[in-house]
Amino acid sequence: MRDTLGVLLAGGQGERLFPLTRDRAKPAVPFGGHYRIIDITLSNCINSGLRRVYILTQYKALSLNRHIREGWTGIVAQELGEFFEILPPMQRTGSAWYMGTADAVYQNIYSIGSEQPKYMIILQGDAIYKMDYSRMLAYHEETKAEITLATLPIAPDEVKRFGVVEVGKAGEVLGFQEKPATTSIRSPFNPGSVDASMGIYVFNTEILLKALIADAEDPNSKHDFGHDILPGLLGKKKMMAYNFVDENKQQALYWRDVGTLDSYYDANLDLCSVSPTFNLYDKSWPIRTRVRQYPPAKFVFGEPGRTGTAVNSVITAGVIISGASVSNSVLSQDVRVNSYSDVDASIIFSHVNIGRHCRIRRAIIDRDVHIPEGTVIGYDPVEDKRRYFVTPSGLTIVTRDASLFENPVDPDFLQRY
Repeated sequence: MRDTLGVLLAGGQGERLFPLTRDRAKPAVPFGGHYRIIDITLSNCINSGLRRVYILTQYKALSLNRHIREGWTGIVAQELGEFFEILPPMQRTGSAWYMGTADAVYQNIYSIGSEQPKYMIILQGDAIYKMDYSRMLAYHEETKAEITLATLPIAPDEVKRFGVVEVGKAGEVLGFQEKPATTSIRSPFNPGSVDASMGIYVFNTEILLKALIADAEDPNSKHDFGHDILPGLLGKKKMMAYNFVDENKQQALYWRDVGTLDSYYDANLDLCSVSPTFNLYDKSWPIRTRVRQYPPAKFVFGEPGRTGTAVNSVITAGVIISGASVSNSVLSQDVRVNSYSDVDASIIFSHVNIGRHCRIRRAIIDRDVHIPEGTVIGYDPVEDKRRYFVTPSGLTIVTRDASLFENPVDPDFLQRY
């Protein structure tokens, strides 16, 4: 891995996670109470031995940049040439911002060239999974590939959400279909499934740089890896598919694109189960993050009807459950739930104060929100839609300025997503 440079694309706007992404980039959205989404990919890098990583940010990246700077830049040995380096758009190659995934890498071609890597791994910062990138690199070398795509099996009825990869029996890539409505393509290794692209690629550096330069000169290009770079190299360079090997050590493969509010909610709530599918407690594959200094969580009062309890929930540092009941929920740092309140099946971001006698169900409460005494959320869909952002599935999102979201559900917006 010392000859390899990672490029992590972390500039995603995350429109389908709105309003959680109104003030932050998608990779900076909290996950599991203690983490940010990007921490999962960065932990994969560390656990894989990939310690030279450029992180390309763009959209509302202040909190993301601060999180990486304070939590990740000091974890590697800079004196050994290791780094997690944030690269915002610097307009070194022109006056435009990043115009696509390929253009984002192209605009940093000078920085890439200064490192002179033999291989490059292109990564995404918006999915939940455990993967050893060194295994993929070893496969790339063993097969003498020039480009390798990571793929995972999906059900045929899911193809409209993914890029579909046509794979030969020897693992060679034969073609692509970008988010088709349906497809007749099936995996040669599992005829009941389809091979989908994970958006993770290994390139021989020389081949990638030449492709990026040619793409930048093409006025008709979307400057995207899936739309332009890979189809343009198909049949010209040896391209192989690498079948995802899950380090999560569960019976079923775990890879979640948390790109929608409902998928994000489900991935978080799964962590509350007795045996969650995604294991945060595996010491052989630790998930790291920026550590903040908060006191331990505290549960107080034991009177009838006023007992501080949390069941089947993830509770982080600084939380005080004061005579309230919490179940099937994820509570981030520095949250207070006051007496006689009930929180169920909800995700509470940091620095939230929930007043007395509140009832909250199936909700995501953004950071720094104060919930007034007696507030009811998740029980009256008509009232919730008047005050908050509500998804078609009935999930309620509460932000600091919830009044902005009176009648927030735009039918045209929901139709797109």
